[in-house]
Amino acid sequence: MLRKQAQCFWSQARADYSTALTLRDVGIYYASVFFCQQTAEKALKAASLDRQQRAPKGHNLIQIANSLEAPLDVMNASAELNVEFITSRNPDATDGVPAQLFDKESADIHLSAAEVILNWVKAII
Repeated sequence: MLRKQAQCFWSQARADYSTALTLRDVGIYYASVFFCQQTAEKALKAASLDRQQRAPKGHNLIQIANSLEAPLDVMNASAELNVEFITSRNPDATDGVPAQLFDKESADIHLSAAEVILNWVKAII
């Protein structure tokens, strides 16, 4: 059962990454950033299910990556994406409109961070 759950999280992480790419390519940057965070969260949860036989609660990428003893590049990518669960969706979290706060450059940075996490998880599960 846990292995199937890990595979489901992994499959959705890859789908979320594709969605993030598509959204970046059509200029919907805030949503691309959100799906980058979702990519990382689901990939890390897949790794946790696979390696620790448990699904972590919450959305704190830094805590999840740390519990997996992730290398520094994955920890840095997790830190880059961690806050975006809130800031890419909620105006009250940023004192602004998320749809106006992100641009192609920020989407590209977040896509790179998501890719670091995806590649690491792919190598360990």
